[in-house]
Parts: sequence; C-alpha cells; structure tokens
Amino acid sequence: MSNPIADPTDPGQGAADHTPTAGGTPTDETAYSPDALADLEREVTTERTGETDPYDAVVLVSFGGPEAPEEVMPFLRRVTRGRGIPDERLAEVAEHYHAFGGKSPINDQNRALLAALGEEFARRGITTPLLWGNRNSEPFLTDVLRGAAEEGMTRVLAVTTSAYSSYSSCRQYREDIAESIGELAEEGSPVRVDKIRQYWNHPGFSSTNARLVTEAARQLRDSSGILPHLVFVTHSIPDAMDDTSGPGDGDGNVYSAQHQALTQAITTEARATLGEELVGELTYCSRSGPPSQPWLEPDVNDRLRELAAEGVTHVVLAPIGFVSDHMEVVFDLDTEAQETAAEVGIQVLRVPTVGIDPQFVSGVVDLVVERAAQERGESPEQPAWPVGQPWPSVCAPGCCPNLRTAKPAACGAD
Repeated sequence: MSNPIADPTDPGQGAADHTPTAGGTPTDETAYSPDALADLEREVTTERTGETDPYDAVVLVSFGGPEAPEEVMPFLRRVTRGRGIPDERLAEVAEHYHAFGGKSPINDQNRALLAALGEEFARRGITTPLLWGNRNSEPFLTDVLRGAAEEGMTRVLAVTTSAYSSYSSCRQYREDIAESIGELAEEGSPVRVDKIRQYWNHPGFSSTNARLVTEAARQLRDSSGILPHLVFVTHSIPDAMDDTSGPGDGDGNVYSAQHQALTQAITTEARATLGEELVGELTYCSRSGPPSQPWLEPDVNDRLRELAAEGVTHVVLAPIGFVSDHMEVVFDLDTEAQETAAEVGIQVLRVPTVGIDPQFVSGVVDLVVERAAQERGESPEQPAWPVGQPWPSVCAPGCCPNLRTAKPAACGAD
C-alpha cells in the first residue's frame, strides 16, 4: 500500500523543487511567501487530481437493503427475481430483517464508507466526485449513472463492496452494471464504467483483516488465559458456483481458494505476532438453497458444535468474507452463531469487519489510483498479500459464469 502523500501546504516538504526564484536564486522574501504557497498548493493539488484521470467520477456499487418494514418484501423480490422463489420462503427471510426493525444496516454503512472515502480523497487532494448506487434498493445504480451522465460524467470507475471472485460476488455486479449501461444507451445517455480489481489480497483489505484478527486473539487470550481457536467465516455459495469461479479456462474453485489462502496467511501472521501456536480454519454461513443442492461447508454453527465436542472453549470469529457488518454478520454471526456458541459453552469474540478502518479506506483509494493509471497506459505497482498475482481489473472471458442464463457483463473481456 502506498504511503500517505505529504501535505502540499507544508513549506518544509518539496521546497527544493518548487520554491520560486528571482534571477535563479531563492530569497528569504520569496521562498515562503503566501502567494508562493498558494501556487504550490494549486500545482500539487492539480497533480494529485490527475491521479484519477480519465475518470469523471467514482461510484460505490453495493448490494443494497431495505430501510423500512414495508420495503423488505419488495427488496427480497428484486434480489431473487427470475429464480422462482415463492413469497412464503421470502417471508421467512423477511423475519430476519423485521427482527431489526425492518431495516438492513448496509445502507448506513455505505454512507459511512462513502464519507470516509471522501475524507481520504480530500486528504490526498483528489477532487473526483464520489457517487453511490445500489443493485437492489435506492439509490439504484441506473438512476445514479443517469444523473452522472446528465452532469457530463460519462466515464465512471466502480468500487464494489465485494472482495472475492465468484458469480455472486463479482460477475453479478458486472451484469447489473451492464444492464444500467444498456438502459442508459437506449435513452441516449451513453456511459462507460470500469471497475477496480477484486481486492481480497490487496493489503488494504487483507492486512487490515490480519491486524483485526490478531488484536482479537490477543484480547481473548489475555482476558481468559486460554489460547482461542480462530474460526474464519464467509458467505456460502453453491458448490457448482465455486466449481466455476475464476477464468473460463481455469480450474475453478477460485472463490474457496482465495478464502483458504487468506485464512492460512492471517493465521500464520497472528502466530508470528503473538508467538502462539494458533489454529485457524474456514467456515461458511448464510446458505439459502434447497437441501438437495450442495453448498460450501462446514456451516459455522455446525463447526462450533463440533469444536465444543472437541474441547474448545474460546473462539475468535472472523468474518473475512464481508466488508461491513450487514445482515449476514449481525444476524448469522452476532445472533445465530452467538446463540449456538452459548448453547455449547463456547465464549466467542467476533472480529470487526474492515468497515471504515483507515487502512482499508486508504487501500480502496490506492486501488482507484491504480486502476486509473492502468487506463492511462501506465504500469503501476500492484501490491498483493498473501503472495500471489493480483486479480485483473478486466475480467477474462467466461470468468465466473452465470449458470442460469447468459447475460452481458461489463468490465470484462467478454
């Protein structure tokens, strides 16, 4: 991750390169005059703003969620459209939302992330507008892009709130972006949208998770005197979706492999930092398919019961599959998993998601700057941890296919 850029208003930074001179020799009177500082600030700010060229705007693209009880069922119908799920089943899921007043926490978290990104943009002197559009609730992505086009912002860079590679965590976002682009093209308002790379192994995401897990393990160890077991959690997906995750000419199973790699890397990092033989493993939550359809396992609740039978009494629960504390975290983990742990006598400390952690926010801005540099034909540094190749910003043909029906997808080579 790049270091923070120096403050352009600090006269002690970069003076040798930018101090005005008279007759080729700087004087005390001109070196730090108010006019010179103003010129310097304008020059450096202009250079920094150029870091996001050629994009007119950056849009945060997220899943969305209801914000009132009457919005819950319409939201769930939009999420499951085309899948033939009856309202009776949706009503069961709706109860999860009604238990929290009919409001998902995700929109407030996106507002907080947008504000944090805005602060980081301002700190770096980046003036590119920041937008926010959802796939399944207001503000809808199509409406946001339409408004952007009306204001002359026709080249947009998308930041999705999903770090990993699979149909549901990447290509489905690309399909929704393509749908918005197509609708606006029919209206005579063409826009172009690119996206940043999947960032599961960008240090802004991966190293932040490692720090949070390590801090939680230290806290639970020090408070209980017992070395905790590390249980990492992500959203389960159908086995078939995992089998086909990744490029069309690849071996598949990229979704689970990415999570396994990060689980192992964080466990190794926590061991080294704390000097303890910690054990970590990956589990899944939030499966929603019929019992006859295989999904990734083990389920976090099943594994907690097994761990209790094995004599484990303290667990650090790390939701590395999620960017913020949305419904899958506050219900599946903070409610259901905590209830399971209490039943079997395990004390659980849940790790925070990366949310608006400054290290994560800075990393997202680094990714924006990286993608813009690529679009300008440059070859920027692309940090990756765990060690490995960064995921491409332009997805390969056939990457993470839609197994139900073929749809156009933006931000890719197909």
